[in-house]
Amino acid sequence: MTRILIVGHKGQLGRLLFSYPSEHERLGMDLPEYDITDTKATQYALREMRPQIVINTAAFTQVDAAEEHYDLAYRINAHAAGALARFCEELGASLYHISTNEVFDGQRRDQPYDEWDQPDNTHGSAYARSKLAGENAVRFYHSRARIIRISWLFAPQGNNFPAKIVAAADKYGALRVVADEFGVPTYGPDLARAIYQLIDLKAPPGIYHLVNGEKTSRYAFAQEILRVTGREHVPITPISHTEWPRPAQPPLHAVLVNRAAAALGVRLRDWQEALADWVATTGEVHPRP
Repeated sequence: MTRILIVGHKGQLGRLLFSYPSEHERLGMDLPEYDITDTKATQYALREMRPQIVINTAAFTQVDAAEEHYDLAYRINAHAAGALARFCEELGASLYHISTNEVFDGQRRDQPYDEWDQPDNTHGSAYARSKLAGENAVRFYHSRARIIRISWLFAPQGNNFPAKIVAAADKYGALRVVADEFGVPTYGPDLARAIYQLIDLKAPPGIYHLVNGEKTSRYAFAQEILRVTGREHVPITPISHTEWPRPAQPPLHAVLVNRAAAALGVRLRDWQEALADWVATTGEVHPRP
């Protein structure tokens, strides 16, 4: 039995990893009991728990708020991630670090980003810069880290894109959704399963892109959400990202492709099938008028 510590086990992904059916022993680390920005306390806790594997899901994920609270986002996403990697290296613990498609600038429209593509978002959002710094810190301090990049994460619990679309449709009766931002959704339960597959396969250190199938736009994703939840009667208008101003502009074409994990036999189903599972799990089906 392997002892696995899930950092951020109360979050959207952390809860799924903590409850995933497995024979592994799971431990959790999260606020308010543990604050990973307190590096001395974190180091002490790791020495006490002595995990063999650490999965770091903890992050400052409020993308727009990171523009105003960049110091905090950087402390969590970069400094704390690097310190955690250093402590894992000292203990001989394997590290799986969750990152994001936003480490890419999204300027490449003709093809998706592979695991070996060089990330660059020096002019991107504060969140993106902090996550890229976190990747660099993890690689610097840990010789055998696995960095797992995901995008557009959604799960049965949490304030994610499908949940927001359903709530907005019910509240306003009409939607305007950005049509020129592209990515690949990642379904939390499928992601948790894939991470445990990588663990059980003893996947080599490196970078893995874990996403559900092929690219879509925010608009097309929202259309499918309305359809499968019985809300296709709700009017939805495609708009440009310039018509939906935000403090933090996400990359418009940060489309990931799963090659490294797929080479090991680890694949996630298409996002349309995953979304249908989300609907079945949440019960978010609206009676047609």
